[in-house]
Amino acid sequence: MTNATAIRLTPRVSLVIALAAFLGVVAFFWPFVVAPGKFGSNYAPPLIFGVLLVLVLCVVLSEMAEGGISSKALAMLGVLSAVNAALRPLGAGTAGIETVFFVLVLAGRVYGPGFGFTLGCTSLFTSALITGGVDPWMPYQMFGCAFVGMLAGFLPRATGRREVLLLAAYGSVSGYLFGFLLNLSFWPFSLDPNSSIAYLPGLPFTEQWHRYLAFDLATSLGWDTGRAATNFVCIVLAGPAVLTTFRRAARTTFRRAARRARFQAPVRFTPTGPTVNDRH
Repeated sequence: MTNATAIRLTPRVSLVIALAAFLGVVAFFWPFVVAPGKFGSNYAPPLIFGVLLVLVLCVVLSEMAEGGISSKALAMLGVLSAVNAALRPLGAGTAGIETVFFVLVLAGRVYGPGFGFTLGCTSLFTSALITGGVDPWMPYQMFGCAFVGMLAGFLPRATGRREVLLLAAYGSVSGYLFGFLLNLSFWPFSLDPNSSIAYLPGLPFTEQWHRYLAFDLATSLGWDTGRAATNFVCIVLAGPAVLTTFRRAARTTFRRAARRARFQAPVRFTPTGPTVNDRH
């Protein structure tokens, strides 16, 4: 079954998203690429990168609007952002159960990577405003969810039960990936430097990487497994119905938009030969 594209990825918008994604990757992986002693304090990197991420997100959203997001798609984005903001408090904080990712995965699948990227940003931002969770780590959470929604739009074609299983498997993987990325944002500041799994500036990349893998496995494997299992179960159970609903809404929305676009097409008159009045 074909999917709709709610936000057209024009070359300009694609370039801005690529830039935002690059800065997001640098923000997450700075412990492995930034030389020690380059910042005034240990807390400067997340704060500086957090400001950069927020600025880039603002640019991305404005560029997407110029790239062709219709009023109907914008309304749908608002509704799904509100739904995710309402769903998040239902599971966050309980054994890693997260109830927002399956909506991100299914919406990104149906409406495309641009919509999935934007929905990931707006969902977490709305949720943070509602729950009072605005802190230096919010941009990292926004980018983590943006990556989850965007990558869902790039999954290969599939139909029927095969598509649902594909999305469920991706949902499980994205649950681990989100935790892996978010742990990078606070790992350098969360442990005693004397710990064998703590961030230690100046170590070779391989040793630093081994320390982080041990930290991730020791501190969040169970939490991430809860998130991955929740994604899998929600997509398997609710995926077929939600995909059908999203696609029906997309067909209605974009057919109306296409008809309106045809009605608004400029009228052109083809010149003809002289009329009787012109001869006299």
